[in-house]
Amino acid sequence: MAERDAERTEALLTRVRALEQAIGEIGTTLDETNTCRELAAFAARHLRAAAAVDLATEPGAPLRRAARAAPTASDPDPVEPPGGTPAAHTRPLAPPAAHRLSVPLAVHDETPLGAVTLSRTGGGPFSGDEAALLRHAARLAAQHLAHARRLAATEDTALHLQRALVAEPGRPHPNLEIAGGYLPAGPRALVGGDWFETVRLHFGRSLLVVGDVMGHGLDAAVDMNAYRTALREVAATDLPPHRVLRHLDSVVAEDDARRPATCLLVRVDPARGAATFASAGHLPPVVFGADGSAELVDLPVGPPLGTGVGGYEPTTRPLNPGDTLLIFTDGLVERRGEDIDVSLARLAALRLPEDSGPGQVVDEVLRRLGAHGAEDDVAVLAARIRARAPQ
Repeated sequence: MAERDAERTEALLTRVRALEQAIGEIGTTLDETNTCRELAAFAARHLRAAAAVDLATEPGAPLRRAARAAPTASDPDPVEPPGGTPAAHTRPLAPPAAHRLSVPLAVHDETPLGAVTLSRTGGGPFSGDEAALLRHAARLAAQHLAHARRLAATEDTALHLQRALVAEPGRPHPNLEIAGGYLPAGPRALVGGDWFETVRLHFGRSLLVVGDVMGHGLDAAVDMNAYRTALREVAATDLPPHRVLRHLDSVVAEDDARRPATCLLVRVDPARGAATFASAGHLPPVVFGADGSAELVDLPVGPPLGTGVGGYEPTTRPLNPGDTLLIFTDGLVERRGEDIDVSLARLAALRLPEDSGPGQVVDEVLRRLGAHGAEDDVAVLAARIRARAPQ
C-alpha cells in the first residue's frame, strides 16, 4: 500500500512539473503558428507521441494543420499511471497497437479553436494522467490563441479607423497641391494617434495640420478623432494658427480623460506666397526648395495640447514658387537611442530630385528615411503652391 501511494505521489509530482513547464513553454509570443508549434512540441516531448495541432481560422471554418511534432530519444519520461506500463514482449507476436488521443483547443465550454491529436504505436493506451496533461496544455494554448485574436481584432479596428480618418482630410483650395501618407508602426501594425488634416479658409488660404496623440491602440485613435473634430470647429472661425492652438488647448484641458497631443499648424496664403506656423510641442517642418535642398523651419515651440498652459507664438516665412512644405510626426525621424537633433539633421541633409512635387516628396522621404520599418507610426503631409496658368 505504501509503495502504491509513493508511486501515485511521484506520478502527481511528475504531472505538476510538466504543468509548470507548459506555462513557460506555450504562448511565448502572440503568433498563432508559433503557439501551435509550442503546443505540439510540448505534447510530443512529455507524452512520447506524435502530436498534430489543427486550427480553424474562424468559427465554423475547416481545420488546417498548423503544427506537428515527433518525440525524440531525449524526451523525458511520459506521465505514467501508478504501477508504470506493462513490459514489452521481446519478440511481439502481432504488430504493435496504434493509439490516438484528441482533445479540443478550448477553454471550458467555449467554441473550440481547433484540436490537438496524439498518436503512438506500441505500449499501452494513453493513461488518464496523460489525457489530463494534454487537456491542460490545450486549454493553455487556447487561452493564448484567443487573447492574440482579440488583440488582433482590436488593432484591426483601430487601424481601419485611423486609415479612414487620415484618408479623408478636408479639401484645401485648388491653388494648393497636397499629398499625404500614413504608416502604422512595426510588424504588428500598431496604430497610434497620428493624423494630418487640411482646412479650407477664406481668401484662398488653407490650414495644414499634423498631430500626434500620445500612446497607441484604439483609445489613441479615438482621442485623435476627438482632437481632429475639435480642431475643425475652431479653425472654422479663421483665427490665426497660434490662437487656434490656444483655444484648442483650453477646450481639451477641460476633459481629464483626453490624452495630451502635439500639433503643428501651418496657414498657407498662396496669394502672398507666405506660410504662418504655430507649434504645440511638435517637431519643426521642412521646406524642400525647387533645387531639391531641404531647410528646417526655425519656430518657437509651445507646450503640448491638453495642458491648459497655452503660450503659443506664430512664425511667418515666405513660401516661394517651387517650394514644397513637409510636415510630419516624430515617427518619421526619431530612432531609438539617438538624439533628436541628429534625427532632424538626417532629414535636413536629404537632397531630392529637382522640382519634386508633393507626391514625390512624400514617397522619397519615406523611402530614404526607412519609415516603412519605423518603430512608431508615421503621418506626413506635403504641400506646394500651385503654379498659376499664364494669362
